Amino acid sequence: MNVTELNLSDPCAYFSCPGRSVSLAVYILLYVCGAAVILLTVCGNLLVIISVLHFKQLHTPTNTLVLSLAVSDFFIGALMLPALLMWTIESCWILGRVLCTCVWLIAGVLMSLSIYTVALIAVDRYLALSNPFVYTDKISWRTMCAVVYANWCLCVACNVTFYYFNGNFTDFLICPGQCYYFVKDFWSALDLAYSFIFPLSVIIILYTRVFLIAKKHATAIRELNNHTRPQTQKITSHSMKSERKAAKILGILVAVFLLCLLPYFLCSILGYLITLPVGTFRRVMILVFLNSTLNPFIYALFYPWFRKCSKLIVTLQIFQPDSALINILS
Repeated sequence: MNVTELNLSDPCAYFSCPGRSVSLAVYILLYVCGAAVILLTVCGNLLVIISVLHFKQLHTPTNTLVLSLAVSDFFIGALMLPALLMWTIESCWILGRVLCTCVWLIAGVLMSLSIYTVALIAVDRYLALSNPFVYTDKISWRTMCAVVYANWCLCVACNVTFYYFNGNFTDFLICPGQCYYFVKDFWSALDLAYSFIFPLSVIIILYTRVFLIAKKHATAIRELNNHTRPQTQKITSHSMKSERKAAKILGILVAVFLLCLLPYFLCSILGYLITLPVGTFRRVMILVFLNSTLNPFIYALFYPWFRKCSKLIVTLQIFQPDSALINILS
């Protein structure tokens, strides 16, 4: 994705490889902490993936988006965090040119995939709250699967096209002991608009609308509670409460994502105005990817079904006959 652009005749002169400058004990502790973060990210998101895929009650349109986000978070933990944490701890890139190219390409795909999945979650909640009857009738689990599949294909295609036209995959600037990819002016601006400005605008605008609608629903529910109402209105009231609760929980997920993304977004903007320290983007990218570690904890904190599913998975009860039909929403 975007990294700082330097219009210099010898950009590598600005990079150095100081090597390890900490004691052996601190060095080992850093690797242990890094391994713990990676393990939490991979295992936490794997629990989400197994839960949504295995239990029939979780085969809903919204949970399909949660599954897509968990899959991208899983790949971030398995593929991106090891390389970035090792690069940060060692202060040098020690994995070679081929892996350097792969890391930047995969990072671009996974970052755009995550932010567009979060944008789709905002669209999903807006549609569910603004017109719940049409949403229930038109948006099925299969429809959302097709949307998720199209989102993955679009993100892969756009990022491959971006890297190809920016300078092909062989034009990465590999400084001694470092791995940086420099983006041309036009493609850098285009990537910023596609990867951040557009999806962030969608997320902010739609979630603002979501909370306004949720507030209106809360007022309507209070008014309904003050009068005797037929069964159909009771059902509507219950549905409205459920949608508001889902919007609130996913709103927390979106808010945490935006907080983790904000430093990277600001650095991308500032990179056009001032020369940032060479390690800045690497550090803010780690912060963005650490959001993948936090998401399973958000699910565990706010979703009782996730806690119940995790218990069934860890105790291997999912291998029992008809375990997919267990009522995990009660």
